[in-house]
Amino acid sequence: MKVLIVNTNQKAGGAAVAAGRLLASLNNSGVRAKMLVVEKTDEDINVVGLSDTSGKRRGHGGLRQRWHFLYERLTVFLRLHMKREHLFEIDLANSGTDITRLPVFKEADVVHLSWVNQGMLSLPVIRKIVASGKPVVWTLHDLWPVSGICHYARGCNRFKSCCQRCPILPGGGSEKDVAYQVWQKKKAIYGKGKIKFVACSKWLEGQARQSGLTEASDVTSIPNPIDTAVFRPTDKRKAKAALGIDAEKRVVLFVSQRVTDQRKGMEYLATATELLKETLGEQAADIVVAILGGHSDEVAERLALPSVALGYVEDEAKIAAIYNAADVFVLPSLEDNLPNTIMEAMACGVPTVGFKVGGIPEMIDHMKNGYVARPRDAEDLAAGIRWALYEADKEDVKAEALKKVSINYSQNRVAMKYIEIYNHELALRHYIL
Repeated sequence: MKVLIVNTNQKAGGAAVAAGRLLASLNNSGVRAKMLVVEKTDEDINVVGLSDTSGKRRGHGGLRQRWHFLYERLTVFLRLHMKREHLFEIDLANSGTDITRLPVFKEADVVHLSWVNQGMLSLPVIRKIVASGKPVVWTLHDLWPVSGICHYARGCNRFKSCCQRCPILPGGGSEKDVAYQVWQKKKAIYGKGKIKFVACSKWLEGQARQSGLTEASDVTSIPNPIDTAVFRPTDKRKAKAALGIDAEKRVVLFVSQRVTDQRKGMEYLATATELLKETLGEQAADIVVAILGGHSDEVAERLALPSVALGYVEDEAKIAAIYNAADVFVLPSLEDNLPNTIMEAMACGVPTVGFKVGGIPEMIDHMKNGYVARPRDAEDLAAGIRWALYEADKEDVKAEALKKVSINYSQNRVAMKYIEIYNHELALRHYIL
């Protein structure tokens, strides 16, 4: 069986990381899988970049992809009345590459869409992919495939019936605004159950099932896989020393691709550090907050406790080493699917603290492998950090975290679930034909 995974980026972003891990899992399980991305960033023979399929000199195809990205962003910018707010919170899929012409597409038995926004695929191209006759599986990393134009609903329920009067648009949109227009195009493409949707969490599965776009579609959920050969427990004292942190310090770790993203809840962590400083007194001097991700230096100085800005790191081995330096991982996301970061921390045996939102409660078993705090409650978030640092049995928590990863997120287990779906879709398609 040949499977083609389609994702905008090869490594940047949670969806790219998840898609890359699934690619490796499938190939390790006997499936001939490849991944198609906008631009290939390493020498992985199973990854194909669009800039390498243009049939012209390297770089020319890359310029074409850059144009697709810029054209869509310009269209969004104009729809937002030339305001940058929400510029990267919505996608129109009005420009993209026709991948159905590529050999890598033609040779595939199954087409597996992942995160395909920002100029990767347009809606007309998705229509052609569905019309190709090949089984199409689409992993939901957020709500965009089953909503109008947004990736996260932020409390809006219009996607359950029909997206229109979009609250993200200036003036709250209109009856037949661009959200409505994109919604109608998706509805025409999806038709009578032509796409198998797979959410990464049961929470997102529930959201997708309620969408007016999936009434005739089959929706299920499979978590992302993780490579436990990379993300595994190592010596904590050595890991701290490698970061220049005193081995006796208790390290609180926060990780995000862009730590200034409001959805990731940094403001709540900042407030929690103030509360910890007040309640712990002199004991708080033993705590160091490590921040991993882009723009980390911008927020480090805002925290009430000593902090270390680690910047953006792409190498997974280095990221795993940073997790191993942590005594607790904190992710106060306000809306999230199934964060890879929580999975990575747990695979390294680190207790995690997060809000009871999205798919996070599916990952954290309260006061077993971590702490689930009340949403947007900085005081409860601080209580969870304090529990992990001073009250929990560290060895028991570590054992529970590793057990959760082994049972739910191992590469082989996740790959087998996807292979079962591929086989079912192939058999169904052959039966229909």
